[in-house]
Amino acid sequence: VQLVESGGGLVQSGGSLKLACSVSGASLDDYGFTWFRRVSGDNHEGVACMSRTGKDTYYPDSVRGRFTISRDSAKNMVYLQMDALQPEDTADYYCAATDGNWLEGLDYKIWGQGTRVTVSS
Repeated sequence: VQLVESGGGLVQSGGSLKLACSVSGASLDDYGFTWFRRVSGDNHEGVACMSRTGKDTYYPDSVRGRFTISRDSAKNMVYLQMDALQPEDTADYYCAATDGNWLEGLDYKIWGQGTRVTVSS
């Protein structure tokens, strides 16, 4: 399974970006997905999680109401819509997949290479 992210870039505070994760080598129905961002060193924060069925999602308080995870099974793509972006959202964002517990960060063994999001004030 390979994951390739795209869509990062520079945006002004209050703006929006949509990240995309291309999934190859597997069906979306076989995996849960989470978008993580690297907050410092090797520490990552899960900002949007989706179950294998795509029917269940979870967001931490820091992004709830601003970020939305979605998927297109026909295209084998997972997305992260980010609205009302703030400078503190600046980070490297990663798409990750798990065939384990979709709410358990340590279960995510398959990662993309990441895409940089920079929010200017």
